[in-house]
Amino acid sequence: MRIIHQVHPDDFTSYSTKQIREKFLLENLVQPDKIECVYTHYDRMIVGAANPVNESLVLGTYDQLKSDYFLSRREIGIVNIAGNGSISVDGEKFELEKQDCLYIGKGKKDIVFSGTDKTNPARFIFFSCPAHQEYPTRLMKPAEALPAEMGSLDNNNHRVINKYIHMDGIKSCQLVMGVTNFKKGSIWNTMPPHLHDRRMESYFYFDLPEGQRVIHFMGQPHETRHIFLNNEQAILSPAWSIHSGCATASYSFIWAMAGENMAFTDMDAIPATSLL
Repeated sequence: MRIIHQVHPDDFTSYSTKQIREKFLLENLVQPDKIECVYTHYDRMIVGAANPVNESLVLGTYDQLKSDYFLSRREIGIVNIAGNGSISVDGEKFELEKQDCLYIGKGKKDIVFSGTDKTNPARFIFFSCPAHQEYPTRLMKPAEALPAEMGSLDNNNHRVINKYIHMDGIKSCQLVMGVTNFKKGSIWNTMPPHLHDRRMESYFYFDLPEGQRVIHFMGQPHETRHIFLNNEQAILSPAWSIHSGCATASYSFIWAMAGENMAFTDMDAIPATSLL
């Protein structure tokens, strides 16, 4: 499991493109018949993917966790971004269609990812963070996720935010998670941008057509940088960084946060006119 350490904002201002990609970009997560994980020191968030094509995949523990099983001291949120599949949690089976979300709380031992159709395999993207108590396992469909429309076509940011794991949705210890989809003609996410000093965030971009790119913007508002991403890649956003992006075609993204405050609205807005 790859490990990524935190970056100080003062150091970030001198980073080259190569350094930014090494410290914040998570690529090659989706691999056939494998589970791939990255352990970050941003609120101890783990970002990973399970892609069962020909066989089921068991989520085991890792040396970095120093625990008997993966969720010994953790919780996890999972979104399926492709074909139908299932997840077994201590013997209980949950069927997931595209953009369904499954939350699994601390203490569950046996997690198994399975696909339904080899020609259209499931791709499970997951985010895990430390947990202090147990919450029940729960499956949520997009229609149940309190969809909220934001932005406008005039500003190219008309989007629907499906909030799955949050204070008024699936209960968790500190994980907050959802999926954003765009209305036709809109390509900007989270613009104007914001900061939330009490939690980190990670984006996983998907459903981007072949040959297209996402341009993700990050950094302090007065010292911004950008990075180009391909389909099914993730990016880390420290608490001191804005996190916004646009793309050369339509796309969707999973957003996941961990930290001190779980209130979705806990953010400090940054006017677009103040960005440098």
